[in-house]
Amino acid sequence: MRIQVRRTGGFAGIERQAEVDTSGRADASEWHALAERALAAGRTTPPAGVPDGFSYTITVDGRTVHCADPGLTEEQRALIRRVLKEGA
Repeated sequence: MRIQVRRTGGFAGIERQAEVDTSGRADASEWHALAERALAAGRTTPPAGVPDGFSYTITVDGRTVHCADPGLTEEQRALIRRVLKEGA
């Protein structure tokens, strides 16, 4: 499974993007479960965010959803944090 996260917005408007490929990882099933829960709560179109807030695009194996602060679910927040940290 290939998981991509793109973060835009924020005060400085700096874009950040990272990707994690779970193939062959010992914790792949954990990643898959988290990704599925994060996708289930996402939207097919970008939601209205807040001024200077972050907006996110999450793509998992070609399926893309959008979400934004402050409306992230715990699963989305956890997946975004992990991908941006490990995929950097």
